[in-house]
Amino acid sequence: MDSDRRLTREEFDGVIRRAAELAAHEGEADDWSIQEVVRIARDVGLPERHVRRALAELREASGEPERADFVSRLFGPETVRVARVVPGTPSVLARTLDDFLVAGQLLQAVRRGDRILQYRPAVDWVSQVARAASSTSRRYYVASARSVEVRFDETDEGSLVEFHVDPGTRSDAVSSAVFGGLMGGLGAGAGVGALSVLWMPPSLALSLGGLAALTSAASIGWSVGRSHRRKLGEVRSEVRTVLDQLESGESLEPPPASWLRWVQRQFHGARRLLGEDGGVPRTGVGSS
Repeated sequence: MDSDRRLTREEFDGVIRRAAELAAHEGEADDWSIQEVVRIARDVGLPERHVRRALAELREASGEPERADFVSRLFGPETVRVARVVPGTPSVLARTLDDFLVAGQLLQAVRRGDRILQYRPAVDWVSQVARAASSTSRRYYVASARSVEVRFDETDEGSLVEFHVDPGTRSDAVSSAVFGGLMGGLGAGAGVGALSVLWMPPSLALSLGGLAALTSAASIGWSVGRSHRRKLGEVRSEVRTVLDQLESGESLEPPPASWLRWVQRQFHGARRLLGEDGGVPRTGVGSS
């Protein structure tokens, strides 16, 4: 083989893709660390920022319902995961997001660090009133999620920021689908069966009633699942908007109404300054 020959972009992509397929068939490695993937990509001339972004997209896609079990396919994943490489160091980004999530989203810190942040909704009455008045009390907002976790990984191009948001709503959606499907199916089956028995043999009427019950239950379950997946999409869009702002260098906190700003400063903000946010130390975040 002529080692001096130069490859076109299409040939390069084809060679890399084929080599990966051959390595997979031979079972040369069961898994690879992130550092190994980045190093190998760098050796073949791929910019690290592209590799990090591809890894972020892979992590996000791995939580999509089409890659999961039946319940996740129908209702969506329990946890919404969104990741992106943005400018800045983990410590600076952690401090920025901590201020935004606590003061802007009225979340309560569970864990703080340069590499990971964990939150849950603040339960004090002032935060609940402010959240309701600012239209972020709906269960499909990040501010009302059961838990919010942000992870950071430093790269040559900035930091990989990965959100894990658990809205805490999938079990309710599943219960609604089961109960609604059961009630709807029974009603539809009984109605079709009662009407059919008037002009056809009972056995056939019973079969039609059973088919109507199954069809109705399946339709209700699919409808509830679709609605829940759409709401999860709203959560994902909200997180992507935050990452868009981080990527472009925009301020994360939109100007609130004057009374809401006053409430946050006088109550929620004062509570943070006094250290009354659950006793969670600010380890690494904002420390000098």
